[in-house]
Amino acid sequence: MPSGLIADHGFSVGANRKNFAEIIMPRRSKRYSSESEKTSKEMFNISDGVKKVKGFGSTKFDQTVEIVMHLGIDPKQADQMIRGAIALPNGIGKSRKVIAFCEDSEAEEAKGAGAIEAGCDELIQKVQDGWLDFDVAIASPKVMGKAGKLGRVLGPQGKMPSPKNGTVTPDVINAVKEFAAGKVEFRNDSGGNIHAIVGKLSFDDGKLEENIDAFVSYIKRAKPSSVKGVYIKKVAISATMSPSVLLNITS
Repeated sequence: MPSGLIADHGFSVGANRKNFAEIIMPRRSKRYSSESEKTSKEMFNISDGVKKVKGFGSTKFDQTVEIVMHLGIDPKQADQMIRGAIALPNGIGKSRKVIAFCEDSEAEEAKGAGAIEAGCDELIQKVQDGWLDFDVAIASPKVMGKAGKLGRVLGPQGKMPSPKNGTVTPDVINAVKEFAAGKVEFRNDSGGNIHAIVGKLSFDDGKLEENIDAFVSYIKRAKPSSVKGVYIKKVAISATMSPSVLLNITS
């Protein structure tokens, strides 16, 4: 296989770009090799793409369905970074552990909304001492002055609250509800790729289609004004143990 080409779908990547196919399916087992024979460079609409992924061999567990979008952005330019969060129409099939940095007067309500821990000084100290058993941290702007010192702890984990992905918000309670229910966070990587969970293989076709369409539409609307040329170059979906399937999202 020529250097820089990805066999599955012919993605051309530079030396400083991540291998798109590896993001879709990093390990290639005998099962993968067998099923990859069923794929081609053909592009499918969302409905047919979902059916194609569901048509691969089944497993004993409910596989996660992911989407990867290769964008025509320059990841080195701050004004072309794509980052955010979206509550998909049908969720992602699993709950997430959420904590809330908020005023103590809001702590009980935040816990009632789904936070496993909530509060200010005591919670900040607990995290600073090394407790990281959560998926998402929400913060009120009123306490970010104190929570900001956790950047060295939460930054490398990708858990530091940020206004850009909706985790720093005055509406802590609603944010806790959304993220606990599976609100999807995303950000582009150094290769200009966005990848995210869009559901479970057990979802009805229609629900997966709605989630995929909602995510793609969100990324389309997030196009930076400084991006020239083709914005969305490639889109593919896959399940945990399946090869990827290219989507045609121009219609």
